[in-house]
Parts: sequence; C-alpha cells; structure tokens
Amino acid sequence: MDKRVYFLMIVSFIVGMVELIISGLVDLIAEDLNVSLAAAGFLVTIFSLIFAIAAPILLLLTAKIERKKLTLNFLFLFLIGNIISVLSPTYTILFIGRTITAFSCALLIILCLVMAPKIVEPKYRGRAIGIVSMGVSGSLVLGVPIGLMLGETFSWRAPFVLITILTALSIIGVYFWMDRVEPSPPVPLKVQLATLRSRKILFAHLTTFLYMTGHSVLYTYFKPFLQETMGGSATWISVLFLVFGVAAVSGGGIGGTLADTLGTKRTIVVAIIIFGAVMMVIPYTTNILPVFLFMLVVWGVMSWAISPAMQSYLIESSPSTSEIQQSLSNSALHFGIASGAFLGGIIIGQATTHANAFIGGLLIIASLGTMYISLKSKQTEIAVN
Repeated sequence: MDKRVYFLMIVSFIVGMVELIISGLVDLIAEDLNVSLAAAGFLVTIFSLIFAIAAPILLLLTAKIERKKLTLNFLFLFLIGNIISVLSPTYTILFIGRTITAFSCALLIILCLVMAPKIVEPKYRGRAIGIVSMGVSGSLVLGVPIGLMLGETFSWRAPFVLITILTALSIIGVYFWMDRVEPSPPVPLKVQLATLRSRKILFAHLTTFLYMTGHSVLYTYFKPFLQETMGGSATWISVLFLVFGVAAVSGGGIGGTLADTLGTKRTIVVAIIIFGAVMMVIPYTTNILPVFLFMLVVWGVMSWAISPAMQSYLIESSPSTSEIQQSLSNSALHFGIASGAFLGGIIIGQATTHANAFIGGLLIIASLGTMYISLKSKQTEIAVN
C-alpha cells in the first residue's frame, strides 16, 4: 500500500473534524449565543449543504491546477474560516466562518478521496478508499467527543482553536512532505450531470442520500438523546461518543476490506439491513447498558462501512467517470447529513428524541429499496469526451 494514502487519511481527518463537531456543542453554542437548539444544529445543515453543492463544482473549476498547490491554497482558506469561528462574537459571524470552512473542506476531502485509488494497484482500490474514509469518518465521529470534552472543560470555542492549530501544522506538512500531484483531465459539468441519467448510478446516489439522512436525523442530536434517555454527566456522554467514534472509524476500514473480499453489492446490502435494524431498536436498549453499548458499536461500524463499498460499486458501474462518481457520492452523503440535521431539528422540536431514531431507521430501510433498483438496472457507460 502506497504510504501517501495514509497521508491523505491524516489530511482528511484534520479538515473533516469541523463538520459534525457542532453536534456535541449545540447546547453550549445555543446558550452562549442566545439561539435555539435547532438554530445551533442548523450550523451542521448549512455546512453539509454547502459541501454537497460545492464539491463537484470546485473539483471542475480547479481541474487544471496542480494538486499540491491547490491543497495548500484551500488549507489556508480553511485556516481563515476556523479563525473566524474562534473569534465570532455572534451567531451570524459564526455562520460566516462555517460557510468559509465548508467551501474549503468540500474540495480538500474530495481531493483526498479521488487521489487515493489512483496511487495504488487495482486490487487495493477499495482498501485505499476505505483508509481515506477512515480519516473522514474518524474526523466526523471522533471530533465530536473531542469537541465535547474541550467544550465542557473550556468553552465551545476551544475545539475550533485545536482545529486551527492542526490546520496550521497540516499546511507546513503539505509544503515540506507532499510531492507534486498532476491533475486528471477536466470533465465538463454537463457530463457529470449526464451520469445521473443512468438509473444504476442515480439510485446508488439516492441510496447514499437516504441512509445518511437517516443516520444524521439521530446522530446530530445524539447528545440530547443520551441526556433524555440515560442522563449522566458530560464525561459519560463523551465516553459514549468516543465508543461510537472508534467503531465508526473501524467501519471505514472494514467496509473497504469487505468490498474487496466479499464484493461491493453484498457488502452494501447486508450493511444497510443491519444499519436500519439497529437504528430502529436502539431507543429500547438504553436501560440495558451492555446491550446498548453493543448496539452503539454496531451502529458506528455500519454507518461508515457502506461508504467505501458504495464508492467501489460506483467505480465498477461507470469506470470512465469514476472520479465524478466519487465526487457525486460525497455530495449525496453530505446532502444526507444536511437533510438529516434539518429534519432532526424539526422532530426534536415536536416530539421526543425516540422519534428521531424511528424516523432515521425508516429512511435507512428505504435506502434498501433504492439500492435494489440500482442493482437491477442495466450498466450504461457515459463517455467523458
């Protein structure tokens, strides 16, 4: 395995931390900036929405730029966004900081994901995507307990100080240690969108959107869910987030390995079934700690085991547009995070957090239907010229 894959994993981890870190800080931000929980949760929604829209567009606009230079420029922009977040005196300024980091993060994550499978042998392609996915999933889930502990100990701004420092170190690391990486030939936006005319491709992306929406409906508000159903101190909740995070990071690697050994289709279908079942059941296990912890680990593993298998499936389904498909897949994933955070905010304002888990489970089960349509659809190759 090319060691540069692990470097891409580290970069993706650092920049990805900022997206869902708000999930462990919603109550602290809401109290400090005098806004509602839903408004604080909307900071996740807007980040993910911008990420989803900007990623394929930025990839197109920067297609001719050498990748090391591009990475340095966007890491610097990411640094500025985090500094604004640290210093923000109002919700509006924090919103602006989140917008800047969302735009920069969108391209940085995609760059990591599209380069990884190209620098390894074909037999390691799924594993390479899985390793970088471990960085992405690790940042999204391990960032939450880290942020929660720092936020409870100091303030909600402390996690953003940490990300700012790590970003500065990343810029230094990229400048001195990363080799030049020449870009792939640019692909017109109309070609990217044309791939969605294929039912096989379209319903695969819809699958990603639905299962991630279901996941985000509960995960964005997992701290209020734990407080409502289990109580406990901030330290205990941080431990539970950490358990989930370790499981989710493992899920990225497990999903990539299973995709290479058992096949992408079987891995996706089995993971979705287990994922949906766990989401529906988990509210009923909070009174039995060992069972709850087991379900939490399975939820964490399944939530990120699907991603590398799905990306490998898309590469198999349309080899000539593989880079486009990885970009669109991550857009679908972040549209799901945005939609889930938004929907979860509505639900939590109208019902108990048990409803978040139930509706999230229904959405994940629905993704099994879209995956079935994709699997049964004919493979159609899209020309890139």
